[in-house]
Amino acid sequence: MQLVTPAIGLVFWMLVTFTLLLVILKKFAWKPILESIRDREQTIEDSLSLAEKTKADMIRLQGENESLLAEARKERDALLKEAREMRDKIVGDAKAVADEEAKKLMTRAQDEIEKQKAAAIDELKREVSVLSVQIAEKLMQQQLENNQAQQAIIEKQLSQLN
Repeated sequence: MQLVTPAIGLVFWMLVTFTLLLVILKKFAWKPILESIRDREQTIEDSLSLAEKTKADMIRLQGENESLLAEARKERDALLKEAREMRDKIVGDAKAVADEEAKKLMTRAQDEIEKQKAAAIDELKREVSVLSVQIAEKLMQQQLENNQAQQAIIEKQLSQLN
């Protein structure tokens, strides 16, 4: 049983050694160990908070990117719509100008036709009057006594004209 129960001197010296070891550790090693543990805890805590902050920043930036993309799409759609409207307006204006020009050309052509028609009618009247005068001269030269002979001469002159 001696092995199981230690002697009092041994216990005393073990307690003195253990206490001396604790005092030395407390005096020299305990503060640096606790300080390094606190520093390590602080570093871990800072890293975790930085990770959370970075995660929040990433989420915020992702939201901003999506909003910028949506805004860019809206702006692109607005520009395309404006370009389509401008194209349609230009095409419409060109059609209106072309229609107006066509109307002007048609009016000018109709006026020209009317002028030429009037000129042709005037020319025809002049020729008819000249022919009438020539027929009258021939009739006067022959001085016919009866009506049938005059009629024959008129028909002969008209057939020569055709």
